[in-house]
Amino acid sequence: MRKAFKYRLYPTKPQQKDLERTLSLCRHLYNAALQERRDAYKKAGKSVGLYQQKRYLPEIRAELPEYKHIHSQVLQNVIERVDLAFKGFFRRVKAGQKAGYPRFKGKGRYDSFTFPQAYETGVKLQDGGRRVLLKVFPWRESSHGIGSVKVKLHRPLEGKIKTATVKREGEHWYIIFITEVDPKPLPPSEEAIGIDLGTNPHFLVTSEGEMVEAPRH
Repeated sequence: MRKAFKYRLYPTKPQQKDLERTLSLCRHLYNAALQERRDAYKKAGKSVGLYQQKRYLPEIRAELPEYKHIHSQVLQNVIERVDLAFKGFFRRVKAGQKAGYPRFKGKGRYDSFTFPQAYETGVKLQDGGRRVLLKVFPWRESSHGIGSVKVKLHRPLEGKIKTATVKREGEHWYIIFITEVDPKPLPPSEEAIGIDLGTNPHFLVTSEGEMVEAPRH
């Protein structure tokens, strides 16, 4: 079973700049991958797939040195997001729903980046859980990259970390860990209850006579 744990980050000002730049580069890559798929189909009637675009990443990192500062698996996740957007589009088309063709991400509309294999890609808790190491390489000579960022673990982290997503929400930054934990089944119960829905003017009435009003938000 997988669980999500969301914690507030407290980056320094230089770290905030590196986080913002990482988001910006990921957004540009997302838009470029989307544009490539659109152009390939529009101009040549061909489809460009996930693995084909992933194979271009080493060339991108060679030609655009700024992408060398971002972990390769973070960049692969960007391509996977584009692929998921198209899969969702084709699924809706097939189901006869309003499809909504994948759209470009404007500034401020791309707010997270993900380390798909967190512990293998340099995301580790440090200092007894008071800091988290984010492996993004420095852009400036005076910088050590994002590095070790202060984090507030307001509840214990459980299980084995699988992924880590760094997210911007307004002026604040967060990290969301997805972990794998052993399921804890509820104790067996012999009790049962009946529910009658839509009983005017109530939302539901139970077999024990309890009446719940409609929320009417």
